[in-house]
Amino acid sequence: MRNFTKLVALAIGMIGYSATSFAQTDVKTDQASASATIITPITIAKVNDMSFGNIVSTATGGTVILSTASGRTESGVQLGAVAGTVTAASYTVTGQSGYAYTVTLPADGYEITTGAAGPTETMTLTNFNSSSTGNLTAASFTLSVGATLNVVANQAAGDYTNATPFDVSVNYN
Repeated sequence: MRNFTKLVALAIGMIGYSATSFAQTDVKTDQASASATIITPITIAKVNDMSFGNIVSTATGGTVILSTASGRTESGVQLGAVAGTVTAASYTVTGQSGYAYTVTLPADGYEITTGAAGPTETMTLTNFNSSSTGNLTAASFTLSVGATLNVVANQAAGDYTNATPFDVSVNYN
């Protein structure tokens, strides 16, 4: 009889656990949907190359700073009486209005050279700067890039250029 009582108690206990587990099957469900927005890719296209114009070398050398507004400031050299072509590099940037972007400019030390008057002569560009960074306020805008041209003492006359253009990049943040 004692075994029978234990068996009945065990059966009642198992039924109790079974009832508890059945109570947990009342699962609630909700739903979510997925979405995505494709934005306009950011692009950059060159409009104008950078040109420092006509410069007269001196015995001391110096610099010419070309602003993003295509203005020049000289130090230690002279600007030519005839300016020549003076332009900051400019680009058209397009993208999604309201999005933040960054501009990556060349490192200091970009070289332009000439070999027209004999041996190759070199000048370097430093302190590249741009007219804009931040948020796109329109779908398209003009980005201008200026720099400092370093002219050595008695720089040889000639047309200075580089066969490999410098890179300016834009990217969404």
